[in-house]
Formats: sequence, structure tokens, C-alpha cells
Amino acid sequence: MTGALPFATVLQSPAGAAAGPSRRVRPQDTEWPNAAEWDRLRQRLGGRLIKVESPLAGCMNDPAAAACQAAIKDLSNPYFIQDHPGATQSSGWVDAWTAAPSVYAVAAQDARDVAAAVDFAREHNLRLVVKGGGHSYQGTSNAPDSLLIWTHAMNTITAHDAFVGEGCAATQSARPAVSIGAGATWLSAYDAVTIKAGRYVQGGGCTTVGVAGLIQSGGFGSFSKRYGTAASSLLEAEVVTADGTIRIANACTNPDLFWALKGGGGGTFGVVTRVTLATHELPEWFGAAIFTVKAGSDAAFRRLIGEFVRFYKEALFNPHWGEIVTFGRDNTLSITMVSQGLDTGEAGAVWKPFLDRLSASAHDFDLPAPTIIGSIPARSWWDGDFLKARLPGVIVNDERPGAPPANFWWAANQIEVGAFWHGCQTAWLPDSLLEPEQADRLADALFAASRQWRVNLHFNKGLAGAPAEAVAAANDTATNPAVQRAFALAIIAALSARTYPGVAGHQPDLVQARQQADAVARAMDELRKVAPNPGSYVSESNFFEPDWQHSFWGDNYPRLLAVKAKYDPTGLFFVHHGVGSEDWSADGFVRLNAR
Repeated sequence: MTGALPFATVLQSPAGAAAGPSRRVRPQDTEWPNAAEWDRLRQRLGGRLIKVESPLAGCMNDPAAAACQAAIKDLSNPYFIQDHPGATQSSGWVDAWTAAPSVYAVAAQDARDVAAAVDFAREHNLRLVVKGGGHSYQGTSNAPDSLLIWTHAMNTITAHDAFVGEGCAATQSARPAVSIGAGATWLSAYDAVTIKAGRYVQGGGCTTVGVAGLIQSGGFGSFSKRYGTAASSLLEAEVVTADGTIRIANACTNPDLFWALKGGGGGTFGVVTRVTLATHELPEWFGAAIFTVKAGSDAAFRRLIGEFVRFYKEALFNPHWGEIVTFGRDNTLSITMVSQGLDTGEAGAVWKPFLDRLSASAHDFDLPAPTIIGSIPARSWWDGDFLKARLPGVIVNDERPGAPPANFWWAANQIEVGAFWHGCQTAWLPDSLLEPEQADRLADALFAASRQWRVNLHFNKGLAGAPAEAVAAANDTATNPAVQRAFALAIIAALSARTYPGVAGHQPDLVQARQQADAVARAMDELRKVAPNPGSYVSESNFFEPDWQHSFWGDNYPRLLAVKAKYDPTGLFFVHHGVGSEDWSADGFVRLNAR
């Protein structure tokens, strides 16, 4: 395994650790639970055991049938995907994985249901999968021949005026917080915390991302440049560990597990059933700057990149600004950034010098569409009625009969619904590249990378430029410390939308997919010339990342591996490139190393 040597000492068997089974069972094995055993589990769960089928099952025999076409239409709605235990937002990744349903799903309503599923999987040596929002690019929320713990119904949200973690009364002051069930989405959290209560909770930018999964991956949202990672706000978690025990994890109770859950990867240390997060004062304004600049030549585009890099350092490298800038192969610079704490006039004043420079070189630079720079009351940022009336086209509503009227997703996220991934590589770019003596090297690398594939810089996914307290809080999480020194996360990715392997007329073009994956790799190679060994964000990363332990967690990996050995010594919980996954085959069914 490439890059494994730094961890050789921690990959030895801990004293007293259980070796565990050599392989997990599949439905065709004689050890697979019989009908009576499944029925006993169903009774223990009060009937909440589901035989799972893919929503596309009817397409395999007749892709032209009305039922198949209806299913494909349904799968363009992320809320339908969440409501179906056999559906995932991504349909696969070329030469990596293809979405496949579990055999059975436990439709958990509380931690006791989860514990029952964990006990059954452990006793019968089953492959176990957990699905909340179903957003995993890596395919970790689905696996064939498995038992699924489906947390969708665990979506209760409770606000606290003064929360103190269990066992922490002597050491912690009470603070405003919110407790959220593992199956809730971030839109539900923002509705409860921001729209209804007028406060802010740091979560994901995509409205349909699951709360618990984002926390465990570290988690970034549009305003992370001000409030830090989502994991940094975790005060307490309820989690079911591999022995079936329902535990509380916080800074005072099971603190090692608590730390690992803050960015150590979802589905690895246990099944999180509830999280409690600190809430923050809500600024008066949230806003956006959206426009595209088209350069008239390659030389002009390289100059434009340099101008933007310098402008970012001067005016945008601070807690007010986050989200995305894209450098395109067609010599376009696309700005889709958001702000917090600035009204429309203040935001416009920030961008005026840059826009003035563009106007002064109108022969080289064109703005093909109107420039949008403005702010709205922060309390209305996730208010679907407000957005639909004031900003048409920004959101897509869930129009299924009987769907909650507040359900919406950002129109910009539609391309990811039904995505088949061709390639995705990410890298944290250190803030040293913004210094005057390095800025030209960065601009050169961004230009060279954009010749291969479009490059996205997500400024909110790097904490350099954030307040000191946000950086310090991230330092107390398991996320790779590189994030604290990064001004942005570079994401270079290619996908085909609404693509479903095995469904005639909707299958991926594998030749094109591999060609684009190669282009993505070449583009990232250009950035790595100026940022070698940069680190990568576990939730948005290369499925084939060779040195994933160091990329995702840096020097934190040995500590995470020790927590894994303590709470899951037999490796019941497996996800691709999760802590301890090097002990198992790629599909998680065969043990390669006994600890």
C-alpha cells in the first residue's frame, strides 16, 4: 500500500484486541441468517425491517416502460432518494463502484433500533451499512449483500437555551445549542435554528446533506470561513458502538470517541444517532457575488488569474467571504461567492476595485451577463417562500404530492443528483501561496491546470483567514491539520448527470469517463507542483487516493486507529478508506490483516 510506511508501527495488533472473523457472510452462504432469524429481528424492531429493492429494478427488463421512466424522474429529486432505502444520490464511479441496494434495511426510529441492528450484524457476521442523507461520493452508504441501518426517520430537532454535556457540569458553562437526530438534513436544521429561532448552526451548504454524516467527515458549509468546520461545533453525540452499547460521547464522557467522531469519518467508529451542536449569533446579512468574466485570449486569461489571486489576498481573504471560483478551459473566470455580515453596499464596495480593473481592460475582458452582488436578511437565507418570490430560479422545490412545502434544494446542486463520477481530486492549498513571492507560481499553476480541466477553488473549505477561535476549534478535531493553514480546497471533478449503470439509454460512456478522469488527474498534477502533499478532504476526494491515511487525517491517523481498536476491535464497521479499512478487502468482506 503506497504511503503506508509512516503508519507501520500503529498497524501492529494492539495487545488484547480481538482478531474477529476472517470473512463476512453473503446471502448465498450457509451461514446467512435464515427466515426465522430475520423474523425474530423484525419482531424485536416492531416490524421495522424492510426488504430492499432498487428503485430502478423495473428498468432492467424494460427501460422504455412507464414505470422505469417514472423512477428515473423520481431519482432527479434528492428528497425521493432520501425517502427510499435503496437509493443513493450518486449512481457510481467509473472503475470503482456502482450503487447497489442492501438485502434488508432497519428503518430505525431510535438508538435502540440501531443497537438491535448492530447486535444482529455482529452476531451473524454481516456487512453493515449506514445511510442518512445518502450523499456519499465514495459509495459508503450502500453495499450489496449487506444490512442497512437507515436513520431517515430519526429527524427530531430540539433547541436548548443552555446546554451542558453529560458529566460536564463541573467543567463547562452552559451555552445555546441544538440537538439533531441522525436522519435530519441541514435544511431542517437551518429551518429550526435560523428561520424559527434567529440563530446560526454551522452545517453543510447543500440543503439535503445529512447532519450526522457531515459532522463525522469534518464538514464545511458556505460560512465556514467565519464559523469553522461543522465538527468543531459538536458538543455531544449519542452513538451505538460495535458491542451494541448506546453511549454518550463528549469532552467529559468517552472523550477519545468524541474526538474521533469530529472528522474521523462516518460509519467507522459506531452509528451516530444524535448530535448536539453549539449555535451562534446570526449576522444581519448573508449575501452573494455572482458573475463571469471571459478573457479574450490565453495570455489575457493568465493575467486575469493573477489579478484575481492578488485581489483575493487583498479583499476577500477574511471571514466575510466563502464558496467558489471556477477557472475554465474556455478562459472564463466564474465567481459564485457568498458573504456574511455585509450589506449590499458594503459587498459592492469590496468588489468595485476588481470590477474597475476589468473595465479598464475591456478589450481583454468581457462580462457576458449582468453582475449580481447583493445581500438579504440572514434569517431568510433558507426560507423557500422568500427565495422563490425574490430570487426565481435559485431553488428547486420538492413538488411531489404530500411533500413538506419547505423542501427545496439549490438549483446549482441539481447536477449532482444522479451523478456518475468520472473523477474527483481535491487538495488543500496553503496560504503561503498567496504571499507576493508565491502568487505568480500559484497563478501559473491554476492556468496550467485549467488547460486540462476546470478548476474550482472552495474558499470556505480552508480555514486560513478565519477567526483564531475557529482555527483553534478545528485543531481539536480529527480533520487533517492542513485545513488550518489552507486558504481554499481545490476541487477538480468530472461527472455525468442522471446516469444509471445497467439502464439502457442512461448508462455512462465509460470511454469518455476514463478520458475525463485522466484530464482531472493531469490538472491536479499541475497544482501539486506548487502544493506537494497538500492533504485532502475525506468527503470530497479521489476514490483511488493512494496515501489516504495521511491525506485525510495527517498526523492524527495513529490516534484514530487506536480509537478504532478500542471501540470496534473486530472491524464491524467498514467504509472505503475509513480508519482501519486497510485490514479488509476493497468490498469489506474479507479480512486481510488480523489485529
